[in-house]
Amino acid sequence: MSDDIIISNSEKIVCYAPTMITTTGIWQGDNPLDYSLPLFIVQLTLVVVVTRLLVFILKPIRQPRVIAEILGGVILGPSVLGRSNKFAETIFPQRSVMVLETMANIGLLYFLFLVGVEMDIAVIRQNGKRSLIIAIAGMILPFVIGSSFSFLLHEKSQNTKEGTFILFLGLALSVTSFPVLARILAELKLINTEIGKLAMSASLINDMLAWVVLAFAIAFTENKDTSLASLWVILSSIAFICLCFFVVKPLIGRRIKQTPEGESISEFNVCLILSGVMIAGFITDVIGTHSVFGAFVFGLIIPSGPLGLTLIERLEDFVSGLLLPLFFAISGLKTEVSAIDGAKTWGVLFVVIILACAGKVIGVVLVSFFYQMPFYEGLSLGFLMNAKGLIEMIVLNVGKDQKVLDEKSFAIMVIVALGMTAVITPIVTMVYKPSKNFTPYKRRTVQKIKLDREFRVVVSIHTPRIVPTVISLLESSCPTKKSPICVYALHLVELTGRASGMLIVHNMRKSGRPAMNRTQAQSDHIINAFENFEKSTGCVYVQTLTAVSPYSTMHEDICVIAEEKRAALIIVPFHKQQAVDGGLEATNPAFRTINQNVLANAPCSVGILVDRGLSGSARSTMNQVSHHVAVLFFGGPDDREALAYAWRMSEHPNVNLTVMRFLPGETVIETERSDSTNSRNDHSILTVETERDREKQLDEEYVTHFRTKTGNDESIAYIERVVNHGEETVGAIRTIDNSHDLFIVGRGQGTISPLTSGLTDWSECPELGAIGDLLASSDFAMTASVLVVQQYVGMGSGDPLATPDSPSQHSEHVNIEQTNRTSHSSYTSQSSYREQLQQQQQPDFHSQH
Repeated sequence: MSDDIIISNSEKIVCYAPTMITTTGIWQGDNPLDYSLPLFIVQLTLVVVVTRLLVFILKPIRQPRVIAEILGGVILGPSVLGRSNKFAETIFPQRSVMVLETMANIGLLYFLFLVGVEMDIAVIRQNGKRSLIIAIAGMILPFVIGSSFSFLLHEKSQNTKEGTFILFLGLALSVTSFPVLARILAELKLINTEIGKLAMSASLINDMLAWVVLAFAIAFTENKDTSLASLWVILSSIAFICLCFFVVKPLIGRRIKQTPEGESISEFNVCLILSGVMIAGFITDVIGTHSVFGAFVFGLIIPSGPLGLTLIERLEDFVSGLLLPLFFAISGLKTEVSAIDGAKTWGVLFVVIILACAGKVIGVVLVSFFYQMPFYEGLSLGFLMNAKGLIEMIVLNVGKDQKVLDEKSFAIMVIVALGMTAVITPIVTMVYKPSKNFTPYKRRTVQKIKLDREFRVVVSIHTPRIVPTVISLLESSCPTKKSPICVYALHLVELTGRASGMLIVHNMRKSGRPAMNRTQAQSDHIINAFENFEKSTGCVYVQTLTAVSPYSTMHEDICVIAEEKRAALIIVPFHKQQAVDGGLEATNPAFRTINQNVLANAPCSVGILVDRGLSGSARSTMNQVSHHVAVLFFGGPDDREALAYAWRMSEHPNVNLTVMRFLPGETVIETERSDSTNSRNDHSILTVETERDREKQLDEEYVTHFRTKTGNDESIAYIERVVNHGEETVGAIRTIDNSHDLFIVGRGQGTISPLTSGLTDWSECPELGAIGDLLASSDFAMTASVLVVQQYVGMGSGDPLATPDSPSQHSEHVNIEQTNRTSHSSYTSQSSYREQLQQQQQPDFHSQH
């Protein structure tokens, strides 16, 4: 059956049979694209593929996804591919527009509902009036500029009041898109900074104000001939908001309280809420306000906690990943760039972009001067507030549907939105350059930390599963009043484009408040665990942080925090976790890449923790279990660092330490003598031999000093094993008592030892080193956790290790602000550093005890 097209008065009226939804098949002679469902599937697939391709292309220049989604629609629309009548009539015929826009609006409806669920009004109250003033200042000047240029863009032939046109144009230029801004801040590593928190709070307020203005604009647009009708629309909208907050919200809360604690939300309750989204959208559409306004308000009344978590987890990927791109694509399909004709119109377009950007920047900079912010911060904040996205596209689409904007005005404003958003990342990268030249420090290794100095550790955590083992390890590291342990717990969150994951960074939640989504729930779990650790253990001070980044740059966050906090050790979790059968199974391969990048770029020593459970506690009470730690010492800087950390742990009264040192046998000694004789005529080999002898001397001196200081300690056992090759080494390791629950070994990077020969041939994870990989192997019967240590060895002549301490380091005061909570902890260390350091590779024996 074919469509009948009737042409009357130069207008097309498309009629098609209502039964043409699904095809009977190509074998029956049907063309699938003549039926609505197969055609919609083709359109959706094409939109997603083109959008994702553009996301991949624009990723190197760090453009937000909304740019790719709008550009994808422009490419598929009449400006590029749609210029071909055959493509337009085949893929995007007029008869398909109704289905496409209906599905896009359903996706938009549920996305705005999720935005409302994720948005926390309490954040606006907590951030004070500064965010409110910045948001208002960032809206006034662009609104005035948009109103001024409306006289140039408004056509006399347009069947709308000029006042309504001014309202839409000014609103489109003055809004700030919170989801897009959050993504940009995360890409620029600014989300944890003061400017990032301020920008996100101001954009939240901006979004709220934009919704209020949009509701008024729609009311006046749809009732442009009847002022009384407009008044009824506004009053009805206010009544709807009151109904939601004062009637529906308590009913939902009462319904949720009926769910037993610990149980998931029932399917009936979820379906009830999802149906409520449709009903809210229907009501606001009936009273004359856009349906998305109702969905957004309905999302605001959903209580935080299990219900919000369940809704977000079930809807967000499908809605934002599949249906929402349809809305942006349709905006692009409506954009006809050819309507912007003539150099004068293009000139007006560029002037609008420049002046609209300048309006926000000037308004924000003036406010920043009032609050005595640095100029470059105010300038950067002004550019960040120019982020455009969802709300502006809603404003433009409503304006076009209501005949407020013509083809040319709509196309101009879409390009203005793309231009204003696209320039943010490059400009802010150039303007905002905070000083990252941190004060040089020399305590970058455990070996150089005295027991009368604070011991600073950065712990990176992907999931809460490893938290108990990390806390047990830190608790066993012997925090004392003279040497407190300062822990920087960094929760690593993948940047996925969700605003919900980024809200947790700047939202200062009160203790005990339920989490909204999985990321926030995990972050709360981690924070609470470390808070309890700090309260229950003396001389431990914790600062919790959250880093939202792509996996490719996540190691930069870890290294920057370690450099900024002058840490001596970074602890990262191994990319495998313990399975039910006791073996190790891979979780996320990206974790392994992060660990490798940290090892290559860390500003201090690094420990990779293989978690097999470090049960019990090292508290000195009668009912607590002792930890049995074993160190396998082969020699080299990494092994000395491993021994230094184990030495610190051995000071704890409930930690027993076993040090097994491996010495070369006669076969190895004879081989080395022969190699030494042959190398006398080769300068390069002789240099290697000299360095090897120097390392051996350092090992011997350090072990001798360790034995001298700990000889009378019954909790420390020292064992020597003579081995000739890797097989004998494995056999010696197997003789160690199974009661040990933690092995500490050096990674041994850059060293080739005959004692481990053959072990690297079948190495699964080279980042653990030969011995670490052996202990983590599923073939090696091991139930203990493993900490593989790499010592920081400096960066040449410019290494801060080779320079004396700066005066600012002689007396340090560290004020630790607990992220995501309101309490603060601080401590002071009055100890002085040594005036001069020994050579970079020489151990500082007296720094240990």
